[in-house]
Formats: sequence, structure tokens, C-alpha cells
Amino acid sequence: MFKNNSKAAITAVGKYLPSKRLTNSDLEKMVETNDEWIRSRTGIKERRIVEKGQASSHMAISAFKNLQKKYNVNPEEIDVIIVATVTPDMLFPSTACLIQNEIGANNAFGFDLSGACSGFLFALDTGTRFIESGKYKKILIFGVDTMSSIVDYKDRNTCILFGDGAGVVLLEATNDGTGIIDSELRCDGSGGEYLKMKAGGSLKPATHETVESREHYAYQDGRQVYKYAVKGMADISYNIAKRNKLTSDTIDLFIPHQANKRIIDSAAKRLGISEEKVLINIDKYANTTAATLPIGLVEAVERNMVKKGDNIILSAFGAGFTWGAIYLKWSLFN
Repeated sequence: MFKNNSKAAITAVGKYLPSKRLTNSDLEKMVETNDEWIRSRTGIKERRIVEKGQASSHMAISAFKNLQKKYNVNPEEIDVIIVATVTPDMLFPSTACLIQNEIGANNAFGFDLSGACSGFLFALDTGTRFIESGKYKKILIFGVDTMSSIVDYKDRNTCILFGDGAGVVLLEATNDGTGIIDSELRCDGSGGEYLKMKAGGSLKPATHETVESREHYAYQDGRQVYKYAVKGMADISYNIAKRNKLTSDTIDLFIPHQANKRIIDSAAKRLGISEEKVLINIDKYANTTAATLPIGLVEAVERNMVKKGDNIILSAFGAGFTWGAIYLKWSLFN
């Protein structure tokens, strides 16, 4: 019924970061760690943290308002809202519904998608298929996480890694040769034990015991996650570049998930590109989970790192395990 030869293109971008900064020096007063140790192993200097009472929907709405202000987007023209997050305001209703109501997207339907740090890639690819069907014209893709709500600030192994933030992109159809060109998405559930929240779901509902044993915070086996992430993100970035005949010369920008500077460096090295072609902001924001990639897209525009027609690779690895990469030609004039 719906036939369409167009590609899905990112036609607007927006981000939001809380104003409150939590520095490595601040963490030194909370757990046994130090600034030099954190920087040398992760590349992180500080992270943003929400104020009390602020949740994922609030950050996402602020990100949309920033997009709307710059690109003059009418929320009543939005058809679909997809929210990638592992920290929804509540289990139900979905964060997408909360956003839809607050921004006045009266004609849209929406849903949340849980893909951890790969969530934005999964959501972007899903939205791309909706656009390519020809049925939907304008889709908002959010990546947002309030990681401070599930981080144990008594656990020095995890509390140093995460921050809060939100990003959003608008997808529309294009016929100008730009847009989402290719994707490769993967998951391997055998890695689920290494990065998870142990309680709070239907398997282990909340009890006094689960709260007292601190099972409602993110748990990570850092060594195992690092081992798989280094290989997974580098391999899938290389695979999508090779499949599309991209070389170190023709890749204009690499936007990797911001989990660890050493993982980013490894993936960039596999692609054969210099650091000038890599978007890095982990030092300022730490790991904002599903928000790292859309925030990165906005910063690429703000830093004049991208122009229309540029070849961009997005790549991520996260809990599940989940990982993936998307190749796109940039559609916006800067």
C-alpha cells in the first residue's frame, strides 16, 4: 500500500545536559578513588547529574525544546516518538507517552525501547524503517538516561562511569542522496550476567531484602564488559565501513558511544582514522548510556565537525550484550 524509495534523514537535532556537575574531585570525597586514576582508565573528568525530582522525561522534553527552537519544528506534525532508555520515569506509562503529552504531539503514537547503550542505534534503525515504509513522515528519536537514579554512589567501580543527559533527532524522508545508508545491529544474551540490574523486574520484585542488599543499582563486571566492548565496537565499526567501501580517507566523522576513552581509541584505530575525525565528549559528560550518540551528533554540529554529504559512522556497545553501527550521509547544512 505504501511505496517509497526515499531514505530516512536526520533533519534536526537537540540535546540537554543538566547544569549540575559531579567532578572526579567530588567523587574522591564519596568513595575511595582519585582523579588521576579515573582519567587514566576512562578519560572522564566530570559528569552531569539531574537535580532531585528531575527524570528522564524532563531531560528529553528540554532536548526537544532546544531542537524546536533552532529548527522550528511543529509537534503536531510528529507521527511517531521512539524513546531509547533504560531509566524510564516509571515502568508504565512509557516515557514516550509522557513526552508526547508535554510537547503537544497530539497526532503521534510512541513507545520506549530498551537497548542499553546501543538503544539509540536500535531506535534510529527502527525509525528509519518507519520512514522508508512511506506511511510516516516525521519521527522523533530520543536517547535519554538518568543514570544517577540507578548508580550506587558507594560503589567506586560504577559510580565514576556514568552521567545524565538527553538527545533527540528528527527523522524525515529525503531523495537527495543523503540519509541513513546502512546498519548492523547485534545482541548476545550470554553476556547479560556481566552488566545488569539484579532486582526490580518480574524475576526479582522489590522487597526489603533486595533494597538492603543494593540490588536495584547497576551491576557491572568491568573486566568482562571491557573485553567484549573493545572487540565488539571495533569489529562492527570496521564491518560497516568495509561493506560500504569506506576508507580512512572517506570516513569524515566517527561518533562512538562514550563509555571509555580506550575503547573509543581502539575502534578509531581499527578504522584507521585520526583523532580529529572522532567525536569525543566523555571527558565532560561520562557515559550517558542511550544519550551519548544523539548528544554527539549535536556537538558535531556545534563544533563544525560535519557538513552536508559527509560520511558518518555511529557505533555503540552495551548491556545485553547489545552492539551495532549505522552509516549515514549527513543531511543538514551547518
